[in-house]
Amino acid sequence: MPHATASWLVDNTSLSFEQIAEFCGLHILEVQAIADDTAATKLTGRDPVRAHELTQDEIDKGQADPNYVLKMLKGPEQVRRTKGPRYTPVSKRQDKPDGIAWILRNHPEVSDGAIGKLIGTTRTTIAAIRDRSHWNIANIVPKDPVTLGLCSQRELDALVVKAAKAAGIEAPTDTRLEGDREALLEQLRAEREAASHVGEEGTEEVRVEHTAETLFKH
Repeated sequence: MPHATASWLVDNTSLSFEQIAEFCGLHILEVQAIADDTAATKLTGRDPVRAHELTQDEIDKGQADPNYVLKMLKGPEQVRRTKGPRYTPVSKRQDKPDGIAWILRNHPEVSDGAIGKLIGTTRTTIAAIRDRSHWNIANIVPKDPVTLGLCSQRELDALVVKAAKAAGIEAPTDTRLEGDREALLEQLRAEREAASHVGEEGTEEVRVEHTAETLFKH
């Protein structure tokens, strides 16, 4: 529950956004959005100290030194994936073609096999989108797979860097803090609003907070 943990750290510590993002495995914009409460709703914070993932001493070290990297005491057991395409929730499967199209347009150096593992699709589908023979090509709009929730920013960055290195080209600079800023924030708002609706049904706790005026400019 990285977003709930980040929410607690934002509310209860003076750690920098970079430290919280690094510890929770989130993008800096996600932490900024949580801090500024852009969606007007917030998941109940999850205390990593009570969860025995972080000590107060470790938090104190981080607050004293903004360059200090927090060390987790323990992490949840990682689910080891078996061979085959990545699993994607049914609700997001319709977004896969848009994410594939975005990668093909912005990172042609990434191989079909790598795209398939990242998004959880087949080479046949990727090829159909590339040569525009896909059955739904008229409705496919390239969209960042991160904002679609198909993968994390770290996974995408690692994939692009690896592909660029293999192709002998310079890895592109992350410009998500600029051009894709609004797109990511809109996605975050939608996800958090959806979470608030789920909470009303009793399956996830949420609490309503005040709406922040603007996103902190990093």
